[in-house]
Amino acid sequence: MSQSASTAVLSELRERIAHLEGAASRQKTVLPFGVSDIDDCLPGGGLAYGAIHEVAGGGNGAVDGAAAALFVGGIAARTKGKVVWCFTRADLFAPALAQVGLHPDRVIYVEAGREEDVLASFEEALRYGGLGAVVAELVRLPMVASRRLQLAAESSGTIGLAIRRWRRQAEASDFGMPTAAVTRWRVSVLPSEPLPVPGVGRGRWRAELMRVRAGERAEFVIGACDGQGRICLSSDTADGSGEARRSFATG
Repeated sequence: MSQSASTAVLSELRERIAHLEGAASRQKTVLPFGVSDIDDCLPGGGLAYGAIHEVAGGGNGAVDGAAAALFVGGIAARTKGKVVWCFTRADLFAPALAQVGLHPDRVIYVEAGREEDVLASFEEALRYGGLGAVVAELVRLPMVASRRLQLAAESSGTIGLAIRRWRRQAEASDFGMPTAAVTRWRVSVLPSEPLPVPGVGRGRWRAELMRVRAGERAEFVIGACDGQGRICLSSDTADGSGEARRSFATG
Protein backbone atom coordinates (compact mmCIF):
# COMPACT_ATOMS: atom_id res chain seq x y z
CA MET A 1 0.00 0.00 0.00
CA SER A 2 1.36 3.39 -0.96
CA GLN A 3 2.00 6.10 1.61
CA SER A 4 -0.81 8.25 0.23
CA ALA A 5 -3.24 5.32 0.44
CA SER A 6 -2.16 4.58 4.03
CA THR A 7 -2.65 8.22 4.96
CA ALA A 8 -6.14 8.16 3.48
CA VAL A 9 -7.05 4.99 5.40
CA LEU A 10 -5.74 6.43 8.69
CA SER A 11 -7.60 9.64 8.07
CA GLU A 12 -10.84 7.75 7.47
CA LEU A 13 -10.33 5.68 10.63
CA ARG A 14 -9.75 8.82 12.69
CA GLU A 15 -12.96 10.33 11.33
CA ARG A 16 -14.90 7.17 12.17
CA ILE A 17 -13.48 7.06 15.70
CA ALA A 18 -14.24 10.74 16.22
CA HIS A 19 -17.77 10.18 14.96
CA LEU A 20 -18.31 7.23 17.31
CA GLU A 21 -16.86 9.08 20.29
CA GLY A 22 -19.02 12.07 19.50
CA ALA A 23 -22.13 9.91 19.29
CA ALA A 24 -21.32 8.28 22.62
CA SER A 25 -20.75 11.66 24.19
CA ARG A 26 -24.08 12.95 22.90
CA GLN A 27 -25.90 9.89 24.20
CA LYS A 28 -24.55 10.56 27.68
CA THR A 29 -25.61 14.21 27.72
CA VAL A 30 -29.33 13.52 28.14
CA LEU A 31 -31.61 10.95 29.74
CA PRO A 32 -34.56 10.41 27.39
CA PHE A 33 -38.00 9.52 28.72
CA GLY A 34 -38.44 7.24 25.73
CA VAL A 35 -41.68 9.03 24.81
CA SER A 36 -41.12 11.04 21.65
CA ASP A 37 -43.81 13.65 22.35
CA ILE A 38 -42.11 14.51 25.64
CA ASP A 39 -38.50 14.14 24.51
CA ASP A 40 -39.18 16.41 21.51
CA CYS A 41 -39.98 19.21 23.97
CA LEU A 42 -36.59 18.90 25.67
CA PRO A 43 -33.37 20.26 24.11
CA GLY A 44 -31.23 17.30 23.13
CA GLY A 45 -34.16 14.91 23.37
CA GLY A 46 -34.23 14.27 27.12
CA LEU A 47 -33.39 15.52 30.61
CA ALA A 48 -29.91 17.01 30.60
CA TYR A 49 -27.17 15.41 32.65
CA GLY A 50 -24.94 17.86 34.48
CA ALA A 51 -28.00 19.94 35.35
CA ILE A 52 -30.60 20.58 38.03
CA HIS A 53 -34.26 19.70 37.45
CA GLU A 54 -37.08 20.77 39.77
CA VAL A 55 -40.20 18.69 40.42
CA ALA A 56 -43.18 19.46 42.66
CA GLY A 57 -46.53 17.89 43.33
CA GLY A 58 -49.67 19.58 42.09
CA GLY A 59 -53.24 19.75 43.31
CA ASN A 60 -53.85 17.96 46.59
CA GLY A 61 -50.34 16.47 46.36
CA ALA A 62 -48.59 19.83 46.50
CA VAL A 63 -47.65 19.36 50.15
CA ASP A 64 -47.00 15.61 50.46
CA GLY A 65 -45.30 15.39 47.05
CA ALA A 66 -45.87 11.63 46.65
CA ALA A 67 -46.40 11.77 42.88
CA ALA A 68 -43.40 14.06 42.49
CA ALA A 69 -41.23 11.65 44.48
CA LEU A 70 -42.31 8.68 42.35
CA PHE A 71 -41.77 10.65 39.13
CA VAL A 72 -38.26 11.51 40.31
CA GLY A 73 -37.68 7.97 41.52
CA GLY A 74 -38.48 6.68 38.04
CA ILE A 75 -36.01 9.12 36.49
CA ALA A 76 -33.29 8.11 38.96
CA ALA A 77 -34.05 4.44 38.33
CA ARG A 78 -33.13 4.83 34.66
CA THR A 79 -29.66 6.18 35.46
CA LYS A 80 -26.61 4.02 36.13
CA GLY A 81 -24.91 3.86 39.51
CA LYS A 82 -25.77 4.79 43.07
CA VAL A 83 -28.41 7.40 43.87
CA VAL A 84 -28.02 9.79 46.82
CA TRP A 85 -31.33 10.96 48.32
CA CYS A 86 -31.19 13.87 50.81
CA PHE A 87 -34.09 14.89 53.08
CA THR A 88 -35.13 16.24 56.48
CA ARG A 89 -38.38 14.29 56.90
CA ALA A 90 -37.86 10.54 57.25
CA ASP A 91 -41.13 9.57 55.57
CA LEU A 92 -39.75 8.20 52.31
CA PHE A 93 -41.41 4.86 51.48
CA ALA A 94 -38.70 2.66 49.97
CA PRO A 95 -41.05 -0.10 48.70
CA ALA A 96 -42.87 2.49 46.58
CA LEU A 97 -39.57 3.57 45.04
CA ALA A 98 -38.75 -0.07 44.34
CA GLN A 99 -42.03 -0.37 42.44
CA VAL A 100 -40.85 2.35 40.04
CA GLY A 101 -37.51 0.62 39.52
CA LEU A 102 -35.35 2.31 42.17
CA HIS A 103 -34.32 -0.55 44.41
CA PRO A 104 -33.04 0.05 47.96
CA ASP A 105 -29.58 -1.37 47.26
CA ARG A 106 -28.93 1.53 44.87
CA VAL A 107 -29.98 4.33 47.24
CA ILE A 108 -27.81 6.11 49.79
CA TYR A 109 -30.07 8.03 52.18
CA VAL A 110 -28.81 11.24 53.75
CA GLU A 111 -31.01 12.52 56.57
CA ALA A 112 -30.30 16.06 57.76
CA GLY A 113 -31.75 18.09 60.57
CA ARG A 114 -31.95 21.38 58.70
CA GLU A 115 -32.80 22.57 55.22
CA GLU A 116 -29.35 24.17 54.96
CA ASP A 117 -27.74 20.79 55.59
CA VAL A 118 -29.81 19.22 52.82
CA LEU A 119 -28.56 21.89 50.40
CA ALA A 120 -24.97 21.33 51.50
CA SER A 121 -25.29 17.54 51.12
CA PHE A 122 -26.96 17.99 47.73
CA GLU A 123 -24.09 20.14 46.48
CA GLU A 124 -21.37 17.89 47.91
CA ALA A 125 -22.89 14.77 46.35
CA LEU A 126 -23.24 16.51 42.98
CA ARG A 127 -19.57 17.55 43.04
CA TYR A 128 -18.47 14.04 44.00
CA GLY A 129 -19.27 12.59 40.58
CA GLY A 130 -19.68 8.95 39.64
CA LEU A 131 -23.27 8.80 40.86
CA GLY A 132 -26.34 7.97 38.83
CA ALA A 133 -28.34 10.86 40.27
CA VAL A 134 -28.61 13.04 43.36
CA VAL A 135 -32.05 13.82 44.79
CA ALA A 136 -32.90 16.41 47.44
CA GLU A 137 -36.22 17.24 49.07
CA LEU A 138 -36.38 21.00 49.56
CA VAL A 139 -38.85 23.56 50.85
CA ARG A 140 -37.02 26.49 49.29
CA LEU A 141 -34.50 26.75 46.48
CA PRO A 142 -33.04 30.28 46.44
CA MET A 143 -31.47 31.52 43.21
CA VAL A 144 -27.97 31.74 44.70
CA ALA A 145 -28.17 28.18 46.06
CA SER A 146 -29.58 26.85 42.79
CA ARG A 147 -26.69 28.43 40.86
CA ARG A 148 -24.18 26.69 43.12
CA LEU A 149 -26.00 23.41 42.61
CA GLN A 150 -26.11 23.90 38.85
CA LEU A 151 -22.36 24.58 38.76
CA ALA A 152 -21.73 21.49 40.90
CA ALA A 153 -23.81 19.36 38.54
CA GLU A 154 -22.02 20.77 35.50
CA SER A 155 -18.62 20.00 37.04
CA SER A 156 -19.41 16.30 37.50
CA GLY A 157 -21.99 15.64 34.80
CA THR A 158 -24.39 14.20 37.38
CA ILE A 159 -28.11 14.79 37.09
CA GLY A 160 -29.59 16.66 40.07
CA LEU A 161 -33.28 16.29 40.99
CA ALA A 162 -34.83 18.74 43.44
CA ILE A 163 -38.20 17.68 44.85
CA ARG A 164 -40.00 20.74 46.18
CA ARG A 165 -41.94 19.76 49.30
CA TRP A 166 -43.78 22.14 51.60
CA ARG A 167 -45.07 21.84 55.13
CA ARG A 168 -48.19 23.84 54.29
CA GLN A 169 -50.02 24.88 51.13
CA ALA A 170 -49.10 28.56 51.53
CA GLU A 171 -45.40 27.74 51.02
CA ALA A 172 -46.11 26.34 47.55
CA SER A 173 -46.10 29.87 46.10
CA ASP A 174 -42.30 29.76 46.39
CA PHE A 175 -42.31 27.33 43.46
CA GLY A 176 -42.94 30.24 41.09
CA MET A 177 -39.73 32.04 42.02
CA PRO A 178 -36.85 31.95 39.50
CA THR A 179 -34.10 29.37 39.97
CA ALA A 180 -31.18 28.14 37.89
CA ALA A 181 -32.85 24.76 37.25
CA VAL A 182 -32.86 23.69 33.60
CA THR A 183 -36.37 22.25 33.78
CA ARG A 184 -39.29 22.64 36.18
CA TRP A 185 -42.08 20.07 36.44
CA ARG A 186 -45.35 19.76 38.33
CA VAL A 187 -46.89 16.31 38.71
CA SER A 188 -50.52 15.77 39.77
CA VAL A 189 -52.41 12.56 40.43
CA LEU A 190 -55.30 11.64 38.11
CA PRO A 191 -57.79 8.75 38.26
CA SER A 192 -56.16 5.50 37.17
CA GLU A 193 -56.60 4.14 33.65
CA PRO A 194 -59.97 2.43 33.15
CA LEU A 195 -60.02 -1.34 32.75
CA PRO A 196 -62.46 -3.47 30.76
CA VAL A 197 -63.17 -5.39 33.98
CA PRO A 198 -63.54 -4.17 37.58
CA GLY A 199 -60.19 -3.36 39.14
CA VAL A 200 -57.49 -0.74 39.50
CA GLY A 201 -55.59 0.18 36.35
CA ARG A 202 -52.20 1.79 35.94
CA GLY A 203 -51.81 5.04 37.84
CA ARG A 204 -51.94 8.27 35.85
CA TRP A 205 -50.39 11.67 36.33
CA ARG A 206 -50.66 15.06 34.75
CA ALA A 207 -47.06 16.11 34.08
CA GLU A 208 -46.65 19.82 33.43
CA LEU A 209 -43.36 20.99 31.98
CA MET A 210 -43.61 24.48 33.44
CA ARG A 211 -40.20 25.74 32.39
CA VAL A 212 -37.42 24.52 30.12
CA ARG A 213 -34.43 26.38 28.79
CA ALA A 214 -34.63 26.96 25.04
CA GLY A 215 -38.04 25.31 24.92
CA GLU A 216 -41.76 25.76 25.45
CA ARG A 217 -44.11 24.81 28.22
CA ALA A 218 -46.13 21.66 27.72
CA GLU A 219 -48.59 19.43 29.53
CA PHE A 220 -49.11 15.67 29.26
CA VAL A 221 -51.33 12.99 30.73
CA ILE A 222 -49.05 10.03 31.36
CA GLY A 223 -49.12 6.55 32.76
CA ALA A 224 -47.23 6.39 36.06
CA CYS A 225 -43.74 4.87 36.16
CA ASP A 226 -43.58 1.12 35.71
CA GLY A 227 -41.12 -1.29 37.31
CA GLN A 228 -38.26 0.06 35.18
CA GLY A 229 -39.02 3.73 35.83
CA ARG A 230 -40.61 4.23 32.42
CA ILE A 231 -43.66 6.38 31.72
CA CYS A 232 -46.01 6.36 28.75
CA LEU A 233 -48.60 8.65 27.24
CA SER A 234 -52.01 7.78 28.60
CA SER A 235 -54.55 6.55 26.04
CA ASP A 236 -57.42 8.11 27.94
CA THR A 237 -57.38 11.53 29.62
CA ALA A 238 -59.20 12.70 32.71
CA ASP A 239 -61.74 14.70 30.71
CA GLY A 240 -62.57 11.71 28.49
CA SER A 241 -61.38 13.38 25.30
CA GLY A 242 -59.23 10.38 24.36
CA GLU A 243 -56.25 12.59 23.48
CA ALA A 244 -52.98 11.29 24.90
CA ARG A 245 -51.29 14.67 24.90
CA ARG A 246 -53.50 17.11 26.71
CA SER A 247 -52.19 20.49 25.67
CA PHE A 248 -49.28 22.73 24.80
CA ALA A 249 -48.77 26.26 26.05
CA THR A 250 -46.39 28.81 24.65
CA GLY A 251 -43.95 30.89 26.60
